[in-house]
Amino acid sequence: MSDRKKDKSILKKKYQGSLTVEAAYLMPVIGMILAVSILALFYFHDKNIISSCAYETAVVGSTKAREKDGVSPDILIRAFQERIHGKCILFPDAAVEVQVKENMILVHAYSRRKGMTVSTEHRMKVTDPEKYIRDFRRIGK
Repeated sequence: MSDRKKDKSILKKKYQGSLTVEAAYLMPVIGMILAVSILALFYFHDKNIISSCAYETAVVGSTKAREKDGVSPDILIRAFQERIHGKCILFPDAAVEVQVKENMILVHAYSRRKGMTVSTEHRMKVTDPEKYIRDFRRIGK
C-alpha cells in the first residue's frame, strides 16, 4: 500500500466519529432555535388577533354610540368575546376592559400565560358623519 493511501486511511479512522460528536452538540441548538421560532410566530399571531378584535370592538362601539340608546360596556365586551372566540393559539383567555365616554370609546385587551403578556389598547372617537354631511351641504348651498 502506498504511503498516500495509508495516510488517508489513518485520517479517515481518526476523524470518523467526530461528525457524530459535533452533530450531537449542534442538534439541541437547532431544535431550540426551531422551537423558539414557532413560539414567536404563535405569539405574534395571537397579538395581531387580539389587537384586531380590540380595534373592531372600538369601531363597533363608536358606531353604536351614535344611536339613540347609546352603547354599554357590557355589549362591547360581548362583541369582543364573539370576535376572538377560538382564534388564539397561545392566549385563549383574552380579557377586555371597555370604557365608554361621551365622545370616545377605549378598548384595552390583554392576556397572560406563563410569564408572557399580550396587551393592546385602541381608542375610537365617536363621530357624527351625518351632521358633517348636512353642514357641508348647507354651507355649499
